[in-house]
Amino acid sequence: MKVPFMNLRESIDAIYPEIMEKITSLIDNSQYIGGREVEAFEESFAGFCGTGYAVGCSNGTDAIRNTLIALGVERGETVLVPVNTFIATAEAVTGMGAEVGFIDVDERTATIDPAKLEAYCERNRNKRIKAVIPVHLYGQMANMPEICAVAERYGLFVIEDAAQAHGAALGGRKPGSYGDAATFSFYPGKNLGAFGDAGAIVTNDAELYKRCKMLVDHGRWKSKYEHFIEGFNNRLDTIQAGILSIKLRHLADWTNIRREKAAMYVKLLGNNGNITLPYVAPQAEHVWHLFVIQIENRDEIKQKLSEAGISCGIHYPIPLHLQPAYRYRQYKKGDFPVSERLSQRILSLPLWPEIKAEQIECVCDVLHSVYR
Repeated sequence: MKVPFMNLRESIDAIYPEIMEKITSLIDNSQYIGGREVEAFEESFAGFCGTGYAVGCSNGTDAIRNTLIALGVERGETVLVPVNTFIATAEAVTGMGAEVGFIDVDERTATIDPAKLEAYCERNRNKRIKAVIPVHLYGQMANMPEICAVAERYGLFVIEDAAQAHGAALGGRKPGSYGDAATFSFYPGKNLGAFGDAGAIVTNDAELYKRCKMLVDHGRWKSKYEHFIEGFNNRLDTIQAGILSIKLRHLADWTNIRREKAAMYVKLLGNNGNITLPYVAPQAEHVWHLFVIQIENRDEIKQKLSEAGISCGIHYPIPLHLQPAYRYRQYKKGDFPVSERLSQRILSLPLWPEIKAEQIECVCDVLHSVYR
């Protein structure tokens, strides 16, 4: 049986007519930029996140960059990010002129380690460290109580990168309720995905909201030709907002289905001592953007799965400090041992809401057979 890593088409079958009706309506009315459709999505998404405000924008990377600028982070100041993340988190920092500082992660959750964060801040008191960006990875939030405690001790802003955590919670609180803001990507493969690139910023800070809102739209506030600050063209397209509004109404149901499918994997793989299953932290409400196991001889096993028709992913195979893009930082192997070890062991198994039970069973059967 062939099992793809993800099937985006199946996820929209049930809502396809509604989406096409919305797109047709917007085309018929020539509504492409801004308007009530964008405002409605922002209001709905803020409500979903439990925050006072949301700002739609062009993508998740621009969401981080604009939030940094809105918080007043300046060129030459340092922003800390986990070394086990997609490069977009760090790109947003260097893209606005700040310096990125890398932090290793917790072995179990693969998210930024609060103890290592504090150690970095203590060692570098002479640096102008301005903010930290914890990444909520694979659908689970980072250890926000401890991260925020460290940030408070060292006077850091906290921006939650929630690109993989739509609807996740920790202690009953969703992204955006711990930090100064949270940023989201609506890349098509996300739990809440657009039909292209899109993103959002959520916050409870009215002034931060206003500044982010101006930054994404040429520095405007209300008036079309009055520009209060120098901004960017990072708006959320109206058609994407309409699509996201429809999909947002189904997100809670899709999340529950993801949890059921993840539970199937746990049940079927739980007795295999060669496989380390995903760790779910206490009080965490995981939304299972990815189902990531840890195994030895990962590349060999991934190849055998591929030969059996099963597609898997690796999130992420190269820690940021070893990426060619950051060669100028002169890091070397061994500098961030936890992330380096994870990068050799992690494997993301196929998962999407509509994946069939027999497809999951097939993946697990092949995994078991490899070890037999």
